[in-house]
Amino acid sequence: MSGPATLAQHNGPFRTQAGACFPGDRAVFRGHDLHADLRDIDWMELYLFGITGRRIEPRQREVLHVLWTCTSYPDARLWNNRVAALVGAGRGTGAMAIGAAIAVSEAAIYGWQPEFTAADFLHRARRRVDAGETLEAVVKEELARHRLLLGYGRPVATLEVDERITVVVELLEKLGLGVGPHLALAFEVERTLLALGRRLPINYAAAIAAVSLDLGLSPRECYLFFLPSFMAGMPPCYQEAAAKPEGATFALRCAQIDYTGPAKRDWDAGPA
Repeated sequence: MSGPATLAQHNGPFRTQAGACFPGDRAVFRGHDLHADLRDIDWMELYLFGITGRRIEPRQREVLHVLWTCTSYPDARLWNNRVAALVGAGRGTGAMAIGAAIAVSEAAIYGWQPEFTAADFLHRARRRVDAGETLEAVVKEELARHRLLLGYGRPVATLEVDERITVVVELLEKLGLGVGPHLALAFEVERTLLALGRRLPINYAAAIAAVSLDLGLSPRECYLFFLPSFMAGMPPCYQEAAAKPEGATFALRCAQIDYTGPAKRDWDAGPA
């Protein structure tokens, strides 16, 4: 059913299970009084509760915090952070800077595409392996279909070990959570790729996706959880650029640009 009939079904008072605010009285968050039942809740736990409708235990919350912390790089050379810095250099507002930097983070490098794609792949791969297929067959099919496996390989790094993965695995061991089935599968995929002649070390995208799946998130919930994961690194880039003279961040002389486009034209001569 679609069109006017669907709209007619939803005509009338706004109905929601997400929540609502009643100014001067209370606010309801997924059926709970935000200022009474949830007044002491950790913000990360509230964020996950909003996404999933489920509460998480303290150990899981600690892991999820670290998953964000490990990838909060305040480096303005990273292109999404550069957006925040350039907004600061142009004297835009903080909301413009952070909003734009988050929006453009849905990218294939240092972005959420690999993380969401890795979550989707690992979720599907585990079900197929549990059903009796070999992981090698699953990986080969994925490579034949997409030519690559997002979450594996890190061309910008000199070391093959993603420095963030070690931190997360050590925390999982410290908290007694250990390596869950999706994370174990993610490491097994790395070994399978190597056996197939593809030297593509696991990177943080596959690891963060696997750990999130092990904590009970669906691929869709993983995606929503990942969204603020780079954000802590963005305000420092904006602040630093805003403190410099306007336009001074990433200033570059024209002579420093290796230009290979059309030759210089005479403006008065009109189009070539």
